[in-house]
Amino acid sequence: MANENDAGGVNRRHFLELAALGSAVVLAKPLSAVAQAASTSVSIKPELEEITIGELQDGMKSGRWTARSIAEGYLSRIDALDKRGPAINAIIEINPDALAIADAMDNERKAGHVRGPLHGIPVVIKDNIDTADKMKTSAGSLALAENAAARDAFVASRLREAGAVILGKTNLSEWANFRSTHSTSGWSGRGGLTLNPYVLNRNACGSSSGTGSAIAANLAAIGVGTETDGSVVCPSSASGLVGIKPTLGLISRAGIIPIAHSQDTSGPMARTVRDAAILLGILTGADERDPITVSSRTKGHSDYTRFLDAEGLKGARIGVARQYFGFNDATDKLMKDAIALIKSLGATIVDPANIATNGKFDATENDVLQFEFKAGINKYLANAPSSVKSRTLADLIKFNEEHRAEEMPYFGQEIFEQSEKRGPLTEKKYLEALAKNHRMSRTEGIDATMTKHKLDAIIAPTGGPVWTTDLVNGDHFTGGYSTASAVAGYPHITVPAGLAFGLPVGLSFFGGAWSEPALIKYAYAFEQGSKARQRPKFLATTG
Repeated sequence: MANENDAGGVNRRHFLELAALGSAVVLAKPLSAVAQAASTSVSIKPELEEITIGELQDGMKSGRWTARSIAEGYLSRIDALDKRGPAINAIIEINPDALAIADAMDNERKAGHVRGPLHGIPVVIKDNIDTADKMKTSAGSLALAENAAARDAFVASRLREAGAVILGKTNLSEWANFRSTHSTSGWSGRGGLTLNPYVLNRNACGSSSGTGSAIAANLAAIGVGTETDGSVVCPSSASGLVGIKPTLGLISRAGIIPIAHSQDTSGPMARTVRDAAILLGILTGADERDPITVSSRTKGHSDYTRFLDAEGLKGARIGVARQYFGFNDATDKLMKDAIALIKSLGATIVDPANIATNGKFDATENDVLQFEFKAGINKYLANAPSSVKSRTLADLIKFNEEHRAEEMPYFGQEIFEQSEKRGPLTEKKYLEALAKNHRMSRTEGIDATMTKHKLDAIIAPTGGPVWTTDLVNGDHFTGGYSTASAVAGYPHITVPAGLAFGLPVGLSFFGGAWSEPALIKYAYAFEQGSKARQRPKFLATTG
């Protein structure tokens, strides 16, 4: 069993000391020193670089590896790359039971019992997902630094049942980027700043920043993020990953610190479409704690790998949402190449296929999120263990004011304050905004576009090369796609499309409700045709 003094462990007291210093700890090291350290560290456990779930299983089956040796290998990489060397700071806490879990999985394998494709596979999960173990669930906030969940989130329990080794939790944009309009993605009061492993002075996007950077840097085999609007797909795009934001209700939200129940979901983040599909099948399922998941019994699948088809784009009609282009020349060039490839793989391209309602529900999305956040976080905190002293949103606001130096050194909490002023979910303003959101994003939005052009899916750039991290002014997102699918609760997959200035750019495939099988098929065909993912080089700058 690992403890806080093991080579792969993270001393909890040291982490809180880092949190108290905020991002200054991460930024204090000169970038030239970071680059030099990176160049001497990236060879640690090179056999784990870009390795897939299938290859890991083959290695354990043949006896080349054990679950323990694999877990130890990833813990060594975390020590070398996350805590030292380039110090990307993606992992907020190591699971002290990780090696014991790996040993248990090895013993089961020796006894002839293999639970499935994730048996013995190391996974990291975002620090807003409850785990009933020795790790905390904080959403990156010092207010929840002692939040020891009494029960696993549904997704955590599914991972354990599948035999996965939960290696640790990942840093995130604090409160899943729902505290301030001037926030810096990837920064939290508890965890500090997560860096982009491709170019260290560039942002990791958010809010699943740590999961994105960790999986891109090969600190675990696969990871789980969460999304309300863009928080799986944007960091996946920024870190050259496949990210799946599923249909609302495919994966249970129980045990995940909420923003908005009408949009919240978790989702896989992986280096390949196959691995993301494997993880999606594990996470899917009906949960009595989240009644909306009843639909997954008939519309979900336990094995999404059966939809993988390298020739899956043949005969497909793919629309191009041209309205999301034009914010970056290099991105447009990659998209032009992607469209040409999709066409060469046998698809019919419909260009343009724009969503007529784009931008018409931005304000009402904000209304809905704030109403639902207040209700959801108050409920979550009311049921938190006694070690959590903040029991309401108002308490969190007070905590942040009292700990301003640690929690608000760079940006404030105006979203918290605006949300606190919202009324109950019975208010007419909320109900009308929610109805408008669904009508505009679904019936008059994605559904209407697909019907009008007889489409099987729509594509757009997920985002461009990410911006330089700016703690003074916050994020300066330039463009990309996520909102219509997020508001509709419809599936959205991003897959690597290539690099621009050494930074990954993702291509989005999206469509109607429960269209994951088709989107996975198209994304896989594109991936196999493009082979666009490249591992990160931990460069100091693009210059």
